[in-house]
Order: sequence, then structure tokens, then C-alpha cells
Amino acid sequence: MKTLTDKIFDSCRFHFDDIVAIRRDIHMYPETDFNVHRTADIVANQLKELELQVKTGIGKTGVVGDLEVSGATKRIALRADMDALPMQELRNSPYKSRIDGKAHMCGHDAHTAMLIGAAKVISQLKFELKTNVRFIFQPSEEKFPGGAPVMIKDGVLDGVDQIYGLHVWPLLESGQFAICPGPAFGQPDVFEIEIKGKGGHAAFPQLAIDPIIVGSQFVSMLQSIASRNVDGLESVVISVTQFHGGTADNVIPQTVKLSGTVRTLKKEVQVKVQQRIEEVLAGITSAHGATYNFSYQEGYPVTYNHEQCVTEALAVAEKLVDAKEIFYPYSPILGGEDFGYYSQKIPACFIFLGAGNKAKGIVNMCHDPRFDIDEKCMIYGMAVHASLAFN
Repeated sequence: MKTLTDKIFDSCRFHFDDIVAIRRDIHMYPETDFNVHRTADIVANQLKELELQVKTGIGKTGVVGDLEVSGATKRIALRADMDALPMQELRNSPYKSRIDGKAHMCGHDAHTAMLIGAAKVISQLKFELKTNVRFIFQPSEEKFPGGAPVMIKDGVLDGVDQIYGLHVWPLLESGQFAICPGPAFGQPDVFEIEIKGKGGHAAFPQLAIDPIIVGSQFVSMLQSIASRNVDGLESVVISVTQFHGGTADNVIPQTVKLSGTVRTLKKEVQVKVQQRIEEVLAGITSAHGATYNFSYQEGYPVTYNHEQCVTEALAVAEKLVDAKEIFYPYSPILGGEDFGYYSQKIPACFIFLGAGNKAKGIVNMCHDPRFDIDEKCMIYGMAVHASLAFN
């Protein structure tokens, strides 16, 4: 007699070709931010065919489908993001992006297709279901402040007991899973700085206050914050990613502008780093007689995997693949994910789904213009979504 896991895999394989076709269609016509109208229509139409209770326009352009089970008192939510990135795809494939300057280089097309597939599987086997299921399709994960806050404001978590999400991960082979206990993604903050000096002739620097010198010293000093102000066992990354100043080779400019990012896993570390950045900036500018403007924007909160949900996710993964294909505990990632907003509200777990295939040359990381996935991974993505609902 077939187990429930066997039935789930059978159903995933049955729907696989359709889900690949949906993924490729979404991939060819990527949409960014909240402008995911075509993608949202595809999702809504697919969910309506399953006779789910479907709501559109949630969080501006999000879609929510509810599968209700008679007598059930609990509700699990499964979330996928729908938006693409504003970048050019450099791969050549039959389903390459047909929209200039937009591409699904982070796998959200697969996330959306897999959750549609999971909805099909769960609906097909709903006589085995003991909990209500909410399918959440979210816009604008890639662009701060993200789509999750407005989805939450529109009630997407109302009545939900636990929420799960996943992300395709080319660093793992297809058919593998990774789960981080506790923090899974960091908080990605952004800072912008303007240093004001005194412009002048490059041949007479003694008559100027050179903001390039001040800015260069500041950039060098920044790294001492991580190495000397934060416990060496804590995670922090400080990166200056832009430095602009000057218009001519014989003129010392009046101002320079810098910007960058801070990545942390703990609030107390984030607070200390933010404070120290401005203290270092104030000290260096004061020493040179310069002044500054400093702005600091906190990014998505840390995506936190709660113990009870991690236990559930591990139990499900162990049913789907051999133990050697599960990486636990997996190291946290200092990238940002607006799934963190959900995990701040209710018990949550975010799972990494292996999507690479070294033999096929599928090894490029998310946000790489040559990124792709081994589409066989979507069978496992559908299966883990469905198994979490049945578990």
C-alpha cells in the first residue's frame, strides 16, 4: 500500500510538466516590484480552477488562495514571491526573458510555479488533509520596503498558526534541502553619507579641505568596527559600495558621497554598528575640519526560523530524501528576505531547496545574469510544500 509520501510524489510527478510550462511562461515575461499583474492573473486563474477561495489585490497585487477543511481548527500558510529583478539575462534558452532589462534571476518564477503545483497536489489529496491551508503569492520581495508588510496589513496572516517559505539554492544540488535553526537571513541595512569639505585647486591642497582624503580614511576605518567593536563570534558585514566625488582632474571637490550596506543577524549588533559608523564618521570629519550628513535605513528584519517549525520542516525533509541530502544546521545567509516580516509575527520556517546541477553546468548563484535552476528540483519543492500541509 502506498504511503502518503508516495502519493504526494506521484501527484508532483503527474503535475510536473504543467508546472515547468508555467514556470517558463512566467520566466519569459518577468515583472518587477508590485507590477506583477500578468503573473498574478496566472496564479489566480490556476487557483480558481482548483475551487479555492481566491482573493486578488492583496498587498496591492498579491494573490491569496484558501483551502478550507471541514472541522479543522488550525491553518498553515505557504508563501511564494512573484517578482523578478531589474537586470538583463545573459543565458540563452528557449524560455529566456523577452522583456529587456527584467529577468527572473532569483528563482521567483519557480517559487510561484511550485506553490501552484503544491496547491494542485494538496487539492488532489485533500481527503487526507487535517488543517486549513493558505497559499500566499506575494509581490515585491526584491525591492525595499518589500511586499510582505502590505500583505500583512491586508490580513494575510489572520488566523494563520504557522507559515513556511522556500528559496531555490544553486549552491546545493537538486534533491537536497538545507535548514537554518534560528536566524536564516540577516537584516540588510543601507547607509548614505555626504562629506563636505572645502574645494580648491589641486595644486594647492593646503588651501582646501579634501573630502576625498576624509572619505578614504573613513572607508578604511569602517572595517575596524567589525574587527574591534563587535564580538568575533558574531556576524557582521560592512561594505561601502559607492564612492562618488569630483568633476575634474585639477579640482579638489567640495563634497563626496558614499553609500553602502550593513548586514547583521542580531538587533544588538545592528544597533552598535549603526552607532559606531556615525561616531567614526564624526571623528574623522572633525579631525579634518569637514562636516557630514548621515542617513541610515534599516532593511528587512532578520528572517527567523522558529524551533517548532524547524522541527516540522526537518521531519518532512526526512520523509522526502535521505538524511545525507539534508544540511542541518545550515549556516545563516547575510542576504535579506522580506519573509522576515512574517517570521516576526508568527512561527515560521524558511527552507533552502537545492536547485543546482554541476553536471549540467547549473552552478550560478542567485542574481547572477547566468542564473538558472535544474527544473527537477521543483518536484521536491512541490513535495515539501504539500508535505508540510499534510504533516
